[in-house]
Amino acid sequence: MTTVHVNGTDLGVESFGDDGAPLVLLAGGPTMLSWPDALCERLAAGGRRAVRYDLRDSGESTAADPQAPAYTLRDLAADAAALADALGGAPAHLAGIGVGGMVAQVAVLDHPDAFRALTLAGTRPVAPGPPDGDLPDHDPATMSRLFARPLPDWSDRRAVAEFAGAAAEILGDDPAAARAVAARVWDRTPGTAPPVQMANQMGLVFSRLDCAPRWRERLPGIAVPTLVVHGRRDRFFPLGNGEAIAHAVPGARLLVLDGAATAIPAAAVGEIAEAMLGLG
Repeated sequence: MTTVHVNGTDLGVESFGDDGAPLVLLAGGPTMLSWPDALCERLAAGGRRAVRYDLRDSGESTAADPQAPAYTLRDLAADAAALADALGGAPAHLAGIGVGGMVAQVAVLDHPDAFRALTLAGTRPVAPGPPDGDLPDHDPATMSRLFARPLPDWSDRRAVAEFAGAAAEILGDDPAAARAVAARVWDRTPGTAPPVQMANQMGLVFSRLDCAPRWRERLPGIAVPTLVVHGRRDRFFPLGNGEAIAHAVPGARLLVLDGAATAIPAAAVGEIAEAMLGLG
């Protein structure tokens, strides 16, 4: 792992594969560990240079004030384009998961020359907050269970991992995998201050991030091959969100993972990698 300086900030990156291979840039959601090791390895084995990175205020990237970010969603989109250029891989295949998928949509729209393909996993076509009336919101019962739990002691690595595992069980994801990832995220988080830990573990920064203007109406203007991956059992961003993106982007392919919820399950890595490699 290392950092790359773009747009006045340092972004934590990790690279898999040959430096001279076509670049697949994987935007974290918010940390790079949202993208499984096995998927990055499969992309590298398929002749790609897979580079996953942390968004601002997470992981090895510059952390300032997660509760009051001095940047917008469009700034994060500009980071993706600048990073692709700095890595010498533009135009790149850009992939985003969760909130990283929002960043990726705006990045391809704002910086079309920087990208040659787009993969969106478990995301939606509108910013955090109340969705459009035709889009399914977070499952109410699931959200009630998630937010009814007391927050952990953020200085206790094991407590944070158990907190993440319990959340995964509520969401329908693999608790053991979630605990392992949360422990790794904790190890990479610069300090145990609750706002910083929450921004890394839960993406709290995005609840206070300026996401204007809207981009959903611009989706028909995406002109690169696009793959939309969505878990059929996703209760956080229900499947209708992925379907709406795939319907709006010309020629987009929708890959529905029948056994998946919010996170990318180990069993789906091969299918997702094959589909991503198929975009070129």
